[in-house]
Amino acid sequence: MLRRRMLIMLAVVLLIVLALGGYKAFSIYQQIQMFTAPKPPITVAAALAEQRQWQERLPAVGSLKALQGVELSLEVEGIVKSLHFDSGQQVKAGQLLLQLNDDQETALLGTAQADLGLAKVDFGRGSQLVGDSAISRGEFDRLSSQYRRNQAVVEQLKAQKIKKSINAPFSGTIGIRQVDIGQYLAAGTMIATLQDTSSLYVDFNVPEQALPKLSLGQQVLLQVAAYPGRTFPASLSAINPKVEETTRNLLVRATLANPDGTLLPGMFANLLILLPNPQPQVVVPESAITYTLYGNSVYVATPKKDKDGKPETDDKGQPQLVAEQRTVQTGERRDGVVVISKGLQAGEQVVTAGQLKLTPGAAIRIGQDKALTPEQGAPGKD
Repeated sequence: MLRRRMLIMLAVVLLIVLALGGYKAFSIYQQIQMFTAPKPPITVAAALAEQRQWQERLPAVGSLKALQGVELSLEVEGIVKSLHFDSGQQVKAGQLLLQLNDDQETALLGTAQADLGLAKVDFGRGSQLVGDSAISRGEFDRLSSQYRRNQAVVEQLKAQKIKKSINAPFSGTIGIRQVDIGQYLAAGTMIATLQDTSSLYVDFNVPEQALPKLSLGQQVLLQVAAYPGRTFPASLSAINPKVEETTRNLLVRATLANPDGTLLPGMFANLLILLPNPQPQVVVPESAITYTLYGNSVYVATPKKDKDGKPETDDKGQPQLVAEQRTVQTGERRDGVVVISKGLQAGEQVVTAGQLKLTPGAAIRIGQDKALTPEQGAPGKD
């Protein structure tokens, strides 16, 4: 009897173990089926790699300078008698700007001119008398020397009188006045700045390796912080004949017209020198590039192939696509696109949105979802 009960208990335990084992095997089978089942394709946005005529640009920075610019000052001291300009006024070349008190010079000049008149009369009379042998040749030479001396004194006093005033050396815009009427000015005191801004210079440095690509008249694009988004055209006007030994840079000057006075001297400028001979280059949107410490890469949408190397299609007859991660060599970036100098061919499809969901070999589908489309002008993914 006892033996029969033990057999029944062993049978029950065996059945329970078999049931649990079957359930576990079925669970494992379901998991295997779930992992081995093909995953649905990941929806991404894509764009074609294009080939364009690409004109390289050499970036540089510099500061604007006026065509002509000076700080007005006098080389003699004195008291300001009159001012003939207002701050910010447009002045003409030769226009009187400031007059110091020159009463003493005027009086001395009058005396010298009177002495010159008498010496001129004596010289004229002596010319007649020496011809008639009424005076000696030595006396006539003395009269001639006195006449020339008085002429020199008059010219000297005129020069001193001129130094008591200042005229505009060229046409331009005068700055804020730094002096007032009645003020005593020491020699060299700045009165105001005068700038001719009808044209501007911008001096900047480029690496010596860029010299073969530079030529006079080459077009330059200029931007300043005061007018974001606006570009001003300029042209190369001078190339320094010497490379700086300390930096190995070459000083270059560009000239640009400024008829409306929009730009001012001293502004910081960003420049792009348009290099010659545009070349065809493959370009892709910036958002297609994945930047890492190990190199830059893109995901290329390539057709999935079977064992025979033939493209596979889905139930709708469309080719099945997979994500191929490819290392690329990038170049210049501009206007939302980047040059691919190595690793990609024109006409290939690159993923522009949804890269974070991808792994190499993942099935993908090109979607039209606006949420996947990168915004215009948005920076590329890092």
